[in-house]
Amino acid sequence: MRISRFIKIGLISCLLTFSFCALSQSYPVKAIHIIIGFPPGGAIDTITRVMAPRMSKELGQPIVVENKGGAGGVIGMQLVSKAEPDGYTLFMGTLGNYSITPALVKDLPYQVQRDFQPITQVAASAFIIFVNAQLQIKSVNELIEYAKNNPNKVYFSSNGNGGLPHMAGEMFNQAAGVQMGHVPYKGSSPSIADVIGGQVQLTFEAPAIGLPHLKSGRLRALATTDSKRLSLLPDVPTVAETLPGFVLKNWFGLSAPAGLSMERVNLIQVTVKRVLQDPEVVKTFIDAGLESVGDSPSQFTNVIKLETERWQKLLASKDIKID
Repeated sequence: MRISRFIKIGLISCLLTFSFCALSQSYPVKAIHIIIGFPPGGAIDTITRVMAPRMSKELGQPIVVENKGGAGGVIGMQLVSKAEPDGYTLFMGTLGNYSITPALVKDLPYQVQRDFQPITQVAASAFIIFVNAQLQIKSVNELIEYAKNNPNKVYFSSNGNGGLPHMAGEMFNQAAGVQMGHVPYKGSSPSIADVIGGQVQLTFEAPAIGLPHLKSGRLRALATTDSKRLSLLPDVPTVAETLPGFVLKNWFGLSAPAGLSMERVNLIQVTVKRVLQDPEVVKTFIDAGLESVGDSPSQFTNVIKLETERWQKLLASKDIKID
C-alpha cells in the first residue's frame, strides 16, 4: 500500500510538472503585438524597435511593433485594455501614460491599475531642454530672462497634452516664474521638427530624440533635468544648477491586459531582462542616454502605484491642468 501511495504521488507530481511545461511551451505560438501610444520617431519607439527583434529571437515568434498615436497615448492604451489577456497584445508606455494622465484626466476609458497587468519597467531617461540653434539663448538663466522679457511670446512644444514633456514645461514655468506657452503635437518627431524650424522656441525631450540635431548644429542643449550631468554631454549643466530641486525623469514600461496568467507575465519579463543585457542593446541605450531597468512585475506595479499617488499630489499642489 505504501509503495502504491508513493507511486501515485510520483505520478501526480510528474503530471503536474508535465502540465506546467506544456503550458509554458504553448506560448507563444504566433506573433506578439506591442502597441505604442505615439507615432514613430520618439524615444519609446526607438526603445521598442531595438528590443523587438531580440525578443523575437528569444521567444521564437515575430514581435510586431504598432504605433497607435493619439490623445497622448490614450488611444493606444484603450486598445490594449480591451484586448484578450493572452499575451499576444502588449503595451509599451511612459510614466505619462501610466501615472500622469490618470492623475490629470477623470474620465479615461480605462483604469490603469484595474485594466492592466504590469510586466516590467524597461528603461528610464531624463530630459534635455533643446532650443532652436538660431535663438540667442545659451543658458537656463538666459532662457528665464528672455521669457520674462517676452511674455506670451515664448512657446515650448511637447509630444501631446498630459505627457511628461508637457509637465516638464509647466513645472519649469512655475519654478522659474515665467509663462511660456504650450504647443502639443502628435508625437515627438513633429514636436522637435517645429523647434528646428523655429515655429516654437524650445522643447523638453529625451536625449535620443534631440542628439542627432544637436550634432548637426540645428539645436542647442541648454540643460538636463537629471540630478547630475549626463556622461554623454558633460558640458551641459542640469536645470537644478540654476533652479535647485528641479529634477524630472521619464520611464518606459511594458504591460498587458489585466488577467494575463502570471506564467506568461513572468516569461515575458525574463525575456525582456535577458534582452536588456544584450551588449548591443546596452550600447544603444547608453548612446541614447537611457538607463536599463528590467524589474519584476510586482516591483513595476508598485512603481506605477507610487508614481500615480505622487503626481496626484504634485499636480493638485501646483494646480497644473491640461489646456
